[in-house]
Amino acid sequence: MSRSVAIVTGAAGDIGRAIAKRLADDHDVILLVDIDGAAAQKTAEALGTAERFVAFKADITSEADTAEMAKATARLGTLRTLVNNAGAARAVSLHDTTPEIWRADNALNLEAAFLCFRAVEDMLKASKGSLVNIASVNGLAVFGHPAYSAAKAGLLHFTRLVAVEYGKFGIRANAVAPGTVRTQAWEKRAAANPNVFEEAKRWYALQRVVDPVDVANAVSFLASPLAAAITGVCLPVDCGLTAGQAELAHTFSQSDHY
Repeated sequence: MSRSVAIVTGAAGDIGRAIAKRLADDHDVILLVDIDGAAAQKTAEALGTAERFVAFKADITSEADTAEMAKATARLGTLRTLVNNAGAARAVSLHDTTPEIWRADNALNLEAAFLCFRAVEDMLKASKGSLVNIASVNGLAVFGHPAYSAAKAGLLHFTRLVAVEYGKFGIRANAVAPGTVRTQAWEKRAAANPNVFEEAKRWYALQRVVDPVDVANAVSFLASPLAAAITGVCLPVDCGLTAGQAELAHTFSQSDHY
């Protein structure tokens, strides 16, 4: 039988690494795609054997590179899952966003997901596979980083577009919207401000921020047969951020129960 394959873009980062590790529980091969080939290779070696974890260097904003990614996938086995995880945020405010930043953030956070999906759509049709896009709570409300946020909002709609148009082929498309995730980027902020996590958790109902494993578990569920009837949805993995804020509820209600 052909080996089942999952693609994870941005696989050298903390979230991508956690997703790859979790998907290995029910996929035979994980293709770890990243623009930093050396980092992808290091991640692959740390996760397991070369037969199961395969590094692939690609600029997923390039149509040519995503085409090569598809060819590499076909050589590995049957594609069952595509996870569009790669992303980055640049300017923190609209005032600071240049046209170049706007285009770059949209290219990586939105257009790349489109390119990756179109490159492998025939393989996903054949396997009746699953697409999982890693969006963000920034695509649901204003939390800064406007170009990134607008792209993530577009990514959520792209998820619904795939779900509706490609459902007849058995393809399911869903999105995960993480809140603040404790990654290396946040550790750098913590070095500059040791209270950053304490300051952040006040906005979260669970009084903590998200761990990469939390995101990976959600991706695994959405890609699995357990979610066979779920498509076109956005699953927030945000420790309750988008549900509401207890501090604000306390201000409005003057109740000490918040």
